[in-house]
Amino acid sequence: MAAGHAETAPAKVNLTLRVLGRRADGYHEIDSLVVFAGVGDELSFAQGAELALTVTGPTASAAGEISDNLVLKAARALVARVEGLAVGSFALSKRLPVAAGLGGGSSDAAAALRLLARANGIALDDPRLMQAAQVTGADVPVCLDPRPRRMRGIGDILSEPLDIPKLPAVLVNPGVAVPTREVFAALNLKPGAQAADAPPPPAALLDEISSCRNDLEEPAIELQPVIAEVLAVLRKLPGCRLSRMSGSGATCFGLFEATHAAEAAARMLHVGYPRWWVRATVFGG
Repeated sequence: MAAGHAETAPAKVNLTLRVLGRRADGYHEIDSLVVFAGVGDELSFAQGAELALTVTGPTASAAGEISDNLVLKAARALVARVEGLAVGSFALSKRLPVAAGLGGGSSDAAAALRLLARANGIALDDPRLMQAAQVTGADVPVCLDPRPRRMRGIGDILSEPLDIPKLPAVLVNPGVAVPTREVFAALNLKPGAQAADAPPPPAALLDEISSCRNDLEEPAIELQPVIAEVLAVLRKLPGCRLSRMSGSGATCFGLFEATHAAEAAARMLHVGYPRWWVRATVFGG
């Protein structure tokens, strides 16, 4: 498939995630520093008469029914907003773990919108693309142009792209799914409630990574205690500067002093925990 008809859907990683409160409509307000990893799913597109999707790859069996896939939902949302939109067949190679706090489905949907935009000569800053992203899912807008950003509101308020240094990292998923809805529910915030301890973020971006946290980590650990084990194992690896859970879990990341340290750590984890999904990668840059 030609490069113009294929897109990587990179893993979205929440370096920090503060839950500021819950709106009257039930949605949670967040403030999150988001980056994208050098690993992800792959999506290709071939123009045709019918909108269709096939899903293959190592984690395809966990991806759910094709009819519910966010790739199709995003495509239909754009069809509804662009008269005469040329559609076709998508082929998704699913490589990221599912329900893992990496925004895999959202990144897939955003990749579909980019492919449709390219095939139809639509500029990536066309507001109809963002509208389609917003109705598809809360994490899809930040994935539309996958660069480091601060994400606020319910995912609908995005900063301009942030210039952050490359961060060598290791991603680890212990093979358990953590539904986002259940993790947020475990916070027990009533509609209209504000978080009691949401301090203003530090001025320095890298200081924020270490001094802030992921507010969903504790409720996710209550649902899947193995997450605490992953964090502890990462923390003890040579060269690990910080370990934290991403998004609503269960994937965790470790930030490392150097790329070679991250790669060595990943090799150690592959040997010591062969059932875990482990990838050395780089965030930002």
